[in-house]
Amino acid sequence: MGSLRGGCVVSRGLIFSSVARLVTRDEGSEEVEPRPREKWRNGDFVVGRVVRGSTERLLELRNGRKVELTEGDRIVGALGRRAATLEATGSWEKVTSDLQMEVLTGGGVLGRVTSLSMLMDPFPSVDYEGHLLVNGEPTSMAGVVPPGPDPRPYRIPTILVAGTSMSAGKTTAARILIRRLVDQGLEVLGAKLTGAGHYRDILGMSDAGAATVLDFVDGGLPSTVVEPEEYGRALKRLLPRMAASKADVAVVEVGASPLEPYNGEAAVEAIRDQVRFVVLCATDPYAVLGIQKAYPLKVDLVTGVASNTTAGVELVHRLSGLPAMNLRDPETWPRAAALLAPRLGFESGLQGAMPPGGALEGG
Repeated sequence: MGSLRGGCVVSRGLIFSSVARLVTRDEGSEEVEPRPREKWRNGDFVVGRVVRGSTERLLELRNGRKVELTEGDRIVGALGRRAATLEATGSWEKVTSDLQMEVLTGGGVLGRVTSLSMLMDPFPSVDYEGHLLVNGEPTSMAGVVPPGPDPRPYRIPTILVAGTSMSAGKTTAARILIRRLVDQGLEVLGAKLTGAGHYRDILGMSDAGAATVLDFVDGGLPSTVVEPEEYGRALKRLLPRMAASKADVAVVEVGASPLEPYNGEAAVEAIRDQVRFVVLCATDPYAVLGIQKAYPLKVDLVTGVASNTTAGVELVHRLSGLPAMNLRDPETWPRAAALLAPRLGFESGLQGAMPPGGALEGG
């Protein structure tokens, strides 16, 4: 699991966000040193003083808890990028001479907002104070990734959870699948390979029973909106950690959709040979048809927001020919298990039933 190393979440008045969860340090050894704008790099840890807080947008701490940001708070985050279709886009590269930026994700990704949905409240804003030094040395996300296990091929049978966009129900579906597989006595790896820094997703996988959870932060990235070469380096750090798991099966989420600039295509390609079953979470039935036409992904099951009612389920099937079901409906598990079992090599089947639940939310 992603480590909670380095002790407390607040040190010398600095509030450490969840993207800084891998930072190791002697307590009180932190220093802040302003660096010229031209020397900033993606993934650098920086300190920002809050000039506009928010009661709606809470900051994740390195232990996964959340805190409201108020004016004057000093937070440790990482320079990064976000390209969320439904909320906001932004990048550290767009920070101007005033050195002001926003908290782009609850996990502490920092950059200047360049486009904000009219449905969204303003994000918390911070003034750059400087780069974080630990034990006298500047720190970055890639630089704090601990040494990994010996390289080995990733060969765990995998259920891939993809989506038509953000907020389609991917993380909820992944949690449900993990819980049901654990109920069968299986050891499960939960992983999120693409997205923008949030700890809550893999913590939810852990809460569902996954024995090991990992995400791209464990590979050294604040978000996966990076050049393919940089993402490839992060995958080389992350995949051996996944491969070292003793899991019987993996549930792997790719954030947003494979067609968005989060390197989803590269993530899918990296594990394609081990993917046994593909779950597509869709915002609406027509989005399923769009993915079918735009991306070469053989989908086995549709769920998510599009499956919240029988009308949606029926329209998905009529448009795409694919089976659809609301995985939070306990009556769907026997059908889902019947589809999953032979693909995962469990010819004797998967038993059990899901607890009652409502519509899929989030993702």
